[in-house]
Amino acid sequence: MRFLTKVYIIITFAFCISINQSFSQSIDHKVQKKSYKAFKKQINKTYKSDEKSPLKSEDLKSFRKLPIYKFDKTFVVEAKFIKSENEKPFNMPTTTDRIAKYQKYGEVHFEMKGNSYALNVYTNLSLQNIPIYRDYLFFPFTDESNGSSTYGGGRYLDLRINKSGKILIDFNQAYNPYCAYNDRYSCPIVPKENHINEEINAGVKAPDK
Repeated sequence: MRFLTKVYIIITFAFCISINQSFSQSIDHKVQKKSYKAFKKQINKTYKSDEKSPLKSEDLKSFRKLPIYKFDKTFVVEAKFIKSENEKPFNMPTTTDRIAKYQKYGEVHFEMKGNSYALNVYTNLSLQNIPIYRDYLFFPFTDESNGSSTYGGGRYLDLRINKSGKILIDFNQAYNPYCAYNDRYSCPIVPKENHINEEINAGVKAPDK
């Protein structure tokens, strides 16, 4: 079985680079919109690929593009990053019997539409010995749109460690786990504490929308 944790990180790594390179104290929404367009182009290219696509063969034949919300600058937020100390590794549940070893790396604190949030970001311990992934952060989340306009199991974002103490989070680049399209993949289940109490109408929509 091919596992989402390793395969999908490789595919989406270019996205998280573009997200954080555009970080600044004043968010440049023109840069973020350009990054969003690159995200759409790359993810659709991946899903059309016979070798990389998570789609089932019968779905791949009719695939044109993923349903994705239009860019919305209100879903680009500047978060304060607080690193965790002395966190123990744990097994993050997955959609299969596979054991996924993660460790809480820290918290991102941000405000969005008048609400304050503090959510967890994680490191995948199986990737820590690979130099290009050492500063990779896994940010899974659920929100009030799940089960209606977006995938019921929540979505993921790729972030990177930033020494400035701040991280730019662009929910316009939120993507679905591969198991939303094909049950042969094993996907980490979003921890309950990473829920956002509003609809995040940004990023990739549910597969059937």
